[in-house]
Amino acid sequence: MPLHVPPAPAPALRSVLTALGSPAAVRGAPTPALRSVQGTVSAELPLPVHVLDQVVPRPGRRPRTRLAGWRFLVRSGEHAIAAADTMLTPDGWAFSHFFEGPYIASTERALIQAEALQDDYQPRLLSVPELYMITLWLHGDTGADAASGTPAPTDLLVPLAPAPPGIAAHRAHRVADLLPVMTLRVTPAPLLGSPA
Repeated sequence: MPLHVPPAPAPALRSVLTALGSPAAVRGAPTPALRSVQGTVSAELPLPVHVLDQVVPRPGRRPRTRLAGWRFLVRSGEHAIAAADTMLTPDGWAFSHFFEGPYIASTERALIQAEALQDDYQPRLLSVPELYMITLWLHGDTGADAASGTPAPTDLLVPLAPAPPGIAAHRAHRVADLLPVMTLRVTPAPLLGSPA
């Protein structure tokens, strides 16, 4: 089924296109692939980046997320070579930075995997700072406002590579199944008595 990619705010897209058109911004980026590209590049597949504020929510509460920005894959030819992040400032959406690394190819791979699923989803990215982890968040409500919401128990999370130890990358997990695993990863083990 097709993914329902939400439209990015127009100012966010404009800020990325302006940065891509700026030789100074591209030369100053820590992205050798972007600096050395010959020909044109495009900003595609805008994904809202949400941050999971606490893996272990308060009792009786669902996990809370907040929108941190929009990420665009920067494509040259057939593949993404970098990404461009935007952030919300007091003056509106603004370009933040370019970057590259394993999450670029991993994001592309996860999106291809998601296209093969039987259900429709709205793709988002979910950052889990407590675990140094990023997932492709496949939200079941395709008409939802991409800038808000929390992961529903039936939504899918696809951890991007590299994933934390004990969590399989590129495997779709229901939120209800993965959240307890993530909780165990950040909860300190109880002390087993004092030494003699």
